[in-house]
Amino acid sequence: MSILRFAAGALIALSVTPAFASSASVTPAGKQMVASSRAIVVNYRYVDVDGHRIFYREAGDPAMPAILLLHGFPTSSHMYRELIPLLADRYHVVAPDLPGFGLSDAPDRAQYQYTFENLARTIDNFTQVVGLKRYAIQVFDYGAPVGLRLALAHPERITAIISQNGNAYEEGLGADWNPIQKYWKEPIAANRAPLKDFLKPEAIKSYQYLNGAPDATRVAPEAYLLDSAFLARPGNEEIQLDLFLDYASNVKLYPKFQEYFRKQQPPLLAVWGKNDPLFIPPGAEAFKRDIPGAEVHFYDAGHFALETHVHEIADEIRRFLARNLPSQTEVQSAIR
Repeated sequence: MSILRFAAGALIALSVTPAFASSASVTPAGKQMVASSRAIVVNYRYVDVDGHRIFYREAGDPAMPAILLLHGFPTSSHMYRELIPLLADRYHVVAPDLPGFGLSDAPDRAQYQYTFENLARTIDNFTQVVGLKRYAIQVFDYGAPVGLRLALAHPERITAIISQNGNAYEEGLGADWNPIQKYWKEPIAANRAPLKDFLKPEAIKSYQYLNGAPDATRVAPEAYLLDSAFLARPGNEEIQLDLFLDYASNVKLYPKFQEYFRKQQPPLLAVWGKNDPLFIPPGAEAFKRDIPGAEVHFYDAGHFALETHVHEIADEIRRFLARNLPSQTEVQSAIR
């Protein structure tokens, strides 16, 4: 048995332990007050969506306002393992694994086309299967073009947007995108092959997770080990290379995403790791161009800001949602 396969089994077990958090309230001044300490129950479920098993984490009362957490590359809903219990006392939190990632099915490329349009279609259908009618979206990396496609298709369903290094502007693409952009311009084998380096365990660890982190000892090693284990599954390398190529379709949609921002003016919070070499700070600042009321906060963090700043980011999210999400009474009326 390979080390990565062993790590997958062991770390999956670690990732499904009960979560504990404080039940907290936010004062008008925005300071968090801990009201009582109690266990937050996180459920780990599978659901069939169009013939594929989609794994998701769920916590909180379904009668409360909903938040859909969408992960990115190279991770899964595991990235939200610490954030979920910090939100679930007030919100119904749902975090699926995209097809090809984490514990969701990774169907053969001959059976499932790995494009962002198709990922969004699957997640759209997922929300309907699990009964999410209106929800805020929290988007990270790949989760941004998936979530924003949902917003384009169903603007009436989106109550708010939280972007954690989830880009929608060309100025938000760092220079490290150059090898992938070269592949977009000329999609040949000679340009595809070098991108495999992005999938190597050392690249996942050092580039994706530790790069830009203020203190490497604050980054949980099981996070990048689990990601590498899932990426090492047979056939997954080609799935990821297909998505690298199709990311160009997201850039083409940036004007549509921006038009949606201008027209709908959704409440938007950007919580951004300022040291991310892939999605750089100008992408966060650009939200304010189309949504003047957008809130933008930077942290001394890398791509995976939640690994080092989950409590600070959770506090900001709670303040933002308390101001912008509908009350429980309004949610229940909408459901009826």
